[in-house]
Amino acid sequence: MALAERLQQPQALLAPGVYDAFSALVAQQAGFEALYLSGASIAYTRLGRSDIGLTTATEVAQTLSHITERVSLPVIVDADTGFGNALNTQRTVRSFERAGAAMIQLEDQTFPKRCGHLDGKGVVPVGEMRGKLHAALDARQSASTLILARTDALAVEGLSAALDRAEAYLECGVDALFIEALRTPQDMALACQRFARRVPLLANMVEGGKTPIESADALAQKGFKIVIFPGGTARAVAHALQSYYASLKLHQTTTPWRDRMLDFEGLNRLIETPELLALGQRYEDK
Repeated sequence: MALAERLQQPQALLAPGVYDAFSALVAQQAGFEALYLSGASIAYTRLGRSDIGLTTATEVAQTLSHITERVSLPVIVDADTGFGNALNTQRTVRSFERAGAAMIQLEDQTFPKRCGHLDGKGVVPVGEMRGKLHAALDARQSASTLILARTDALAVEGLSAALDRAEAYLECGVDALFIEALRTPQDMALACQRFARRVPLLANMVEGGKTPIESADALAQKGFKIVIFPGGTARAVAHALQSYYASLKLHQTTTPWRDRMLDFEGLNRLIETPELLALGQRYEDK
């Protein structure tokens, strides 16, 4: 099912965060309908760095292409600020669309940007962001490649200004809106009252972030159509790795961890090694 069609259904779309083809494959096997490729998670896992604008468009596009080659689910991809001005944004959109993006998210932060739940953000003028969004819409080859406009203005200019920015971005013709770091249930209610009946709204759930964590079902009741848990995957993996490495260092063996690990055969089943080898045999010269 195309992403635009799925967003017309009453149930909210829950898209877990992924950061590479492996995490995407596990998420697909868990039964999710879509994935969210977080720029922050790429910075965490590929660079071992914070989400402060260090990741490049090329690194995101390469990661995206690895994911879409491996799984069949639609991927919402974080394109940060478009990685530059309107012309850079056009190049980013074309690159991400070629790599298989189903929806491309663009935000109105100044560069270098930072995680939406970190302090010290800045936002560009409304007119500059509208120009980027028009450029993005002009650049896509297919209308089925959706454009998601995000505003980070709440932390800089307040909720009223953030809602007005979202209105201005919606007028450009974008396919969905994302008002980042809503602070309270009241903030969320006001955003939904203004936009939920007009355009799909995204809710961003960040453990320990600015926005109260709620379930996808509860957020759907408020009016959100897309719910993402973008960095939870990296945080869960980091926690598991800390425990695993501490155990290995202490015990000098993985034996104490065996009940929390896949063995060699189990991992190969997960990544479908038997099927891949069988496919290879079809092409052997008999």
